[in-house]
This record gives sequence, structure tokens and C-alpha cells, in this order.
Amino acid sequence: MKRLILVAGILAAVAGMGASSAAATNECRGLQVCVRVAGPWVVVPSALTSPRPRADFQLSCPRRYVIGGLDAELSDRALDIDFLGKLGSPVNPGVTTANAALFRATYTGTAPKGPTFRPHLGCVPASGGGAGPVPFRRPGAFPPGEPTVKRVRTVRLHPGVVRAVTTCAAGERLISAWHALAFYTKSAPAQTLIQSVSATRNVKGRRVEVQVRSTAVVQGVNAVVQVGAVCGGGR
Repeated sequence: MKRLILVAGILAAVAGMGASSAAATNECRGLQVCVRVAGPWVVVPSALTSPRPRADFQLSCPRRYVIGGLDAELSDRALDIDFLGKLGSPVNPGVTTANAALFRATYTGTAPKGPTFRPHLGCVPASGGGAGPVPFRRPGAFPPGEPTVKRVRTVRLHPGVVRAVTTCAAGERLISAWHALAFYTKSAPAQTLIQSVSATRNVKGRRVEVQVRSTAVVQGVNAVVQVGAVCGGGR
């Protein structure tokens, strides 16, 4: 019992520290025990083509935690943002969410000025939760499963060229890929910082490689590139 009380006290203290550093966001609202996780400022493509390009970024909770709440800070009101949730009932942590969430953002405006977003997670202790949709039997129909897995790697940038690679496992096939540039800054990064970094993505077979070129402007800044692969066909 004493150990349980001590653990609860530590979690409450961690939640309290998170609240003071990110009091403006609501990822822990309504959650009694909640650990805040703040991501970097993720760059959203600003091309005005149709359809609009999208920025994807995956953010994770600590081990043995699942997502209980989400929020985001936007540098531009014209950003449309959501996340991928799973089917199941009730809509709940451990059913709709897991340990990680893939945020997706699209710029919908007409005068982009370096749009970025900063994702936030409110993480709660995993307690089993649900396992998604309950299997059913119906001729010609199947319950939703999990036919894909995400292979994600995040690499820190420095002036010069950096390569980040992720690969589907043996027996898997590449379904789709993404990459994102992001900055761990206190506020939304300036356009000069955003424009100091450029990336190109190359996909071959099961392999996704991103090459990033950065100028000296990123020196001393915690800048990262995340490369992700959605893989299917594995066991």
C-alpha cells in the first residue's frame, strides 16, 4: 500500500510539472493522473496546389502509458489537424488510442508564413484497456484488424547533410511513407530557421530514405527529421 501511495505521488508530481510548463494546452484536462508529452514544432508544407500536401508526425507516450488526451499548438489558424484513431467501443484510451499517435496537418489558407504545429499528448497509465472491435461472424464481412505497422525513426540534424532511413521488415511490403522536419524550440520557429533546412525523400522497395541539407542556422538548435514507413503483409 505504501508503495502504491508513493507511485501515485510521483505521478501527480510529474503531472504537476507538466501543467506548469504547458498550462495553455488541454491534453490532460479531466484526467486525474496524467503525464504531459510535448512534441517539437513540425513544419507543414505550404504549397497551394490541389490537393494540398500534408505533414505527418508520430509522438509517443512513455512505456506502459497510453494516450488519454491530445492537443496541439498552431502557428496559423488555417491549419487543419487531426490524428489517426482506431475503431472500437467505447471510444476510450487503450481502445481508440494506443501508446503513440500519428498527427496529420494540412495548411488550408492562401498566404502561408511558415505554418507549423506542436503536438501534445496526455498520457495515462495503461490498465489493459480494450482490444479494439470485438470479432464478429457475418458472411462476406470481416471485423477491422491491424493489417499495417508503422516503422518510424527520428534523427537529429546538424549543419550539412544528414540521412535518415527506415525499412519495412522482411516479409512486409511498403504501403506508404512520410517524413517531417521539426524544431524543439520554445515558440514557433521563424521562417529563416524553417527555410534553412530542406529535405528530399527516396523510396525503393521496402526502404525509405530522407536526405536533409541544413545550413549553419540550425547550429545549436534541436532540429530533427522523422521518417516513417507504413508496412503491411507482416505477421
